[in-house]
Amino acid sequence: MEAAVFILSLVDCCALIFLAVYFIITLSDLECDYINARACCSKLNRWVVPELVGQALSTVLMLVSLHWFVFLLNLPVAAWNMYRVWKVPMGNMGVFDPTEIHNRGQLKSHMKESMIKLGFHLLCFFIYLYSMILALIND
Repeated sequence: MEAAVFILSLVDCCALIFLAVYFIITLSDLECDYINARACCSKLNRWVVPELVGQALSTVLMLVSLHWFVFLLNLPVAAWNMYRVWKVPMGNMGVFDPTEIHNRGQLKSHMKESMIKLGFHLLCFFIYLYSMILALIND
């Protein structure tokens, strides 16, 4: 059972790593003017809710399986993702809004947030991998 939890978390983490890299590449394309702001924001907003669901899934899996350290490690990121979605002002296209992405350094902050999430998910990937191997050895 414990190995199955970590295998599922590992697959989920791989998907979140892919999304973080996708966000970084898309934001870099916007920064270099390879795509316009509207196309970039519509591409990124399509993946905000799946990212939220994926992070919440990892967090809930760790809570249910009573892995407290990993649960507490995932909780702030899941809470941040929920906060980002809930704080979107009325009238905006989503978390990424084309009219505001170039204002007030939002592009740089979105890029920095994506880099931090990529580092976090890579750390979690190795924690899940180690825990999965340990669980498979103990079984």
